[in-house]
Amino acid sequence: MRADEIHPQATAALERQERFPIPHSRLGLKLSRLLTRPAMWLRNRNPPAVGETRALSIPTPAGDRPARLYLPEGDGPLPTVVFFHGGGFVLGSLDTHDRLCRVLTRESGCGVLSVDYRLAPEHPFPAAVEDAYAAVEWAAATPEAVAGTGDLAVAGDSAGGTLAAVAALMAAERDGPDLAYQALLYPGVGVDPEQDSVRENDGIVLTRADLAWFRECYYGSDVHTRNPYADPTNAADLSGVAPATVVTAGFDPLHDGGKAYAEKLVADGVGTRYVNYDDMVHGFATMPGVDRADEALADLAGDLAGAFGAD
Repeated sequence: MRADEIHPQATAALERQERFPIPHSRLGLKLSRLLTRPAMWLRNRNPPAVGETRALSIPTPAGDRPARLYLPEGDGPLPTVVFFHGGGFVLGSLDTHDRLCRVLTRESGCGVLSVDYRLAPEHPFPAAVEDAYAAVEWAAATPEAVAGTGDLAVAGDSAGGTLAAVAALMAAERDGPDLAYQALLYPGVGVDPEQDSVRENDGIVLTRADLAWFRECYYGSDVHTRNPYADPTNAADLSGVAPATVVTAGFDPLHDGGKAYAEKLVADGVGTRYVNYDDMVHGFATMPGVDRADEALADLAGDLAGAFGAD
């Protein structure tokens, strides 16, 4: 572990985060989700201002799912970014990523639709994927419901970055909604326990045991592990997907998988910008007190705004 090279602000955030270890059982998971609520209240006490937030409900194949729409100051309609939160497909909520979505809204000038998709292990693959793609289709079909122009992008961090990438792949393969962009923050794609980044960064935010547990919860069965809608690195051809920004962190077990996915996008002719924050850790974009988080989100927001033709 090369912790002496991690940015001091990220180190401080890690020390605070150690009070909430990742659970490795259903009982521990239930307790962890309960403890998240007061932690999120403290984290979100002074949220960055946006013009408006709205509680929405999105129809999916399994019933309606909650969502939260963030709108910037000013008049609409606006382009819409459909956002999926991280948490290994097991943890996370609208509240855990409230601050991130607010910053993304403010910096991009777009509406951001944050989706509360179903979580594993109660709802293993393909539940989250079904909810994610249903949200994209709904936003495309009913732009008035999101104060939107009908112009769409997808974004997400970690597991949510995987869902964003999968939604972009599904849209391309199914002749679905036309997506202007995909913004992927340290996506959980192409992860292999023997990768250098997994071995060298074991225990920094995520351990190898954490990764194995998330994988077991999400897949439910090994039969899904080669499905490109579970992991888009399994896709034979990515050439039709939306242009992308892929962000990785130097001290992240998921670094090598994310970097390889960016390279695969480039190899398949997809316009791709790859950015690595070499002194950051997994999840840094949601860590309070980390200046690089706001820098990364502002940079990502600029790519989204540029994709929609904004200055």
